[in-house]
Amino acid sequence: MNLMKTALRTVAATAILAGMSASAFAQEVTLKMHQFLPAQANVPKLVLDVWADKIEADSQGRIKIERYPSMQLGGKPPELADQVIDGVADIVWTVSGYTPGRFPQSEAFELPFTISNAEDSSRAYWQYAEANMMDKDFKDLHMLGAWVHGPGVIHSNTPITLPADLNGVKLRAPTRMTNMLFGALGATPVGMPVPAVPEALSKGVIDATIIPWEVTAALKTSELVKNHTEFGAEILYTTTFIFAMNKDKYAALPDDLKAVIDANSGEDFSAFAGKTMEETDAPARQMAVDLGNNIITLTPEQAAEWKAASADISAGWVKEMNDLGFDGQALVDQARDLIAKNSM
Repeated sequence: MNLMKTALRTVAATAILAGMSASAFAQEVTLKMHQFLPAQANVPKLVLDVWADKIEADSQGRIKIERYPSMQLGGKPPELADQVIDGVADIVWTVSGYTPGRFPQSEAFELPFTISNAEDSSRAYWQYAEANMMDKDFKDLHMLGAWVHGPGVIHSNTPITLPADLNGVKLRAPTRMTNMLFGALGATPVGMPVPAVPEALSKGVIDATIIPWEVTAALKTSELVKNHTEFGAEILYTTTFIFAMNKDKYAALPDDLKAVIDANSGEDFSAFAGKTMEETDAPARQMAVDLGNNIITLTPEQAAEWKAASADISAGWVKEMNDLGFDGQALVDQARDLIAKNSM
């Protein structure tokens, strides 16, 4: 009798353990996160890894985030949006403008002299995206974050102070809007993802690039060019970013793990990401100072000349949006109103 009881208990315990193991295994999720910068660059290190670590901790290890920097899953940066839709990656971080025309409404934040600081403008961008883009531009994505970087800076072989100084300059710009802007101002725009910038500068493929200070450290830009043009209190341009998850992968998560993802994504995370990017501008700028580089800070009068010269870009964008069936001026007004509201 005792042997039978013992055997029954053993069978019951084994069944319980097997059930627990199967349940635990079924609840474990591995997500592949893919992006285009080296792992040690500021955004992967200070934004994406922070997010991934928090997801792993808050899920008590039930979600594991595998990190693939520098396009380690293959492809090129402009392919990241399709990779997350197709399931090549589960999560991607990318530049909206790497696929021109795909996320048209985001360009309202990339128009010249539009944003304030990156934290408040990123919060505004998420609010704008919720109002306008989730069921249109972003309909094939589950959005985790949407933000902008801090002030865009011109980094060049020769000093650039006036728009006329751009004549004949081969310049890498990150987005359709910045290509249009600098082309209109006399430069020869050369499109390429940001990881290609160091080689392009060193080989003379380009004479200048526009990027925020924060990424210059990873790209060693300040070692490759000696002139840097800032716009004082004005912000010439910014770039919009997308942090997104495969919709089916998100939908397949149990509700409690969806809640973990949701709690760490959205407006506050977007604002954190923008703020973090801008905070890392100062150390990278100091590297250029320590190298003895020429940092040109435009006066308000000089910045006003650039502002006047770029006015047609915004007007042209409004017309383009109207032709696509949007109210272009309403989008511009909404973006600027949200930026102003969040900057109070």
